[in-house]
Amino acid sequence: MLVAPGMGALAAAVMLAGAGTPSYWGDEAASVLSARRPLWSLWQELGNVDAVHGAYYLFLHFWIRLAGSSEFATRAPSAIAAGAAVAGVVVLGRMLFGMRTGVIAGMLMLALPQVTRVAVEARSYAFSMTVGVWLTVLLVVLIRRAEPRRRWWALYAAGLALGIYLFLYLGLLVPVHLVAVMLLARKRRALLRRWAMAVAAALVVASPVIIFGIAQQHQIAFLAARHYASANAVIVTQWFHSAPLAALGWGLIVIGVAATAIRRRRLSRARIGAMALVLGWVAIPTAVLLAGDALITPMYNYRYTGFSLPAVAIAAAVGVVQIADLVHGRRLRVLAAATLIVFAGALAAPVYVSQRGEFAKDGGADLRQTAAAVSELAAPGYAVVFDETVKPSRKPRLALDLYPASFDGLSDVALITPYVDRGWIWDRVAPLDSLHSPLSASPGVIAVEADGSTSTDLAELARLGFQPTAEIHVHRTTVYRLERGTP
Repeated sequence: MLVAPGMGALAAAVMLAGAGTPSYWGDEAASVLSARRPLWSLWQELGNVDAVHGAYYLFLHFWIRLAGSSEFATRAPSAIAAGAAVAGVVVLGRMLFGMRTGVIAGMLMLALPQVTRVAVEARSYAFSMTVGVWLTVLLVVLIRRAEPRRRWWALYAAGLALGIYLFLYLGLLVPVHLVAVMLLARKRRALLRRWAMAVAAALVVASPVIIFGIAQQHQIAFLAARHYASANAVIVTQWFHSAPLAALGWGLIVIGVAATAIRRRRLSRARIGAMALVLGWVAIPTAVLLAGDALITPMYNYRYTGFSLPAVAIAAAVGVVQIADLVHGRRLRVLAAATLIVFAGALAAPVYVSQRGEFAKDGGADLRQTAAAVSELAAPGYAVVFDETVKPSRKPRLALDLYPASFDGLSDVALITPYVDRGWIWDRVAPLDSLHSPLSASPGVIAVEADGSTSTDLAELARLGFQPTAEIHVHRTTVYRLERGTP
């Protein structure tokens, strides 16, 4: 069948368009800087932080040796992975509900804003989405075959373990797959035993990253201050980004569920089980994270449930098919389905375009443009200082580490230990008020300041005799050139 790979290839091409345009943002900086480390340094980092991203960082480490570390190069694997996920959705939709549903699900998957977002991020989310859908395809095949051979269950176990290494929360597919085994299997007891043994093996193999993830849970402590677990995040942002698209998407899902419920006596057990699998995939991971967020520790972020996006696309596609089936005549049914898909695409298109704008990331990340502004204002022998008052993912210093060529000839007077020489993600730096001696020997200073911060850098530099002579406002950052003795 060429439909699935064809749609996957088309989706990858769509995802790749404009992938290199936005500047890196803080989370991507963590990926790129980690990947640039020597392997011994990366291992040291993962012992302290980000062990849950270790497999992705290791992949990216070797990838950038081949392709470089530009925005396009590091995001291309995510775009290709998203294309593979679309192909997987077509296959899984066809297996569960028929060819029409599979094709429509692939089209809707391509339109979902959170899919097109993760496709242009140098993070592991697109990979977890791809592993999730293809692992589910494999499970459905094994269930339908009542597969007795251990090697196929070993393949399933390996895929699950790999998924957990790529993204720890992919382990939340386990209860979803339990639903599939319980409702789709004919020889339930024997198949349940084989599946449980495969899951147990996967968890044993993945136990190092699970243990490190629990030990390093401090790295998501920031979630407590972000209040991500809101109704708007769950209902709108998590899957659809915008309220109009959310209304359409949820409407289609409700129609699909309602039609299944009304016709349940006439539907096969397999069809009802398929709908339960898809709905469980949509609901269970989010419900577990929300419950954990409320009862244990902050753990919910709408980004963390991206591996459920294939299920959202399939559930919505079921609704499209139900609506189209209300129309008499094959051509009119095709027209009705196409109208809904085009409408969804029209709602999603502005989001797709905005995701590929120059300042699309993290509400306006401008690290590459800031580096270019520094290069324009700098002079050999000048010192460079950075605003350190903002959160780590927005610190302007990241521009230096990501685009070092733009800072050639400048003296990084605050640097104590570069990130590659320490077991943490970022550089260790000294505060500006301790740098009087090295600054006194500099003819000028380039100060890179975040807009709206509480930084007192300019005032401190003024006390040392430096006054602004030029500035460039980038987007959410301003670069100043200061020279000594200028009124």
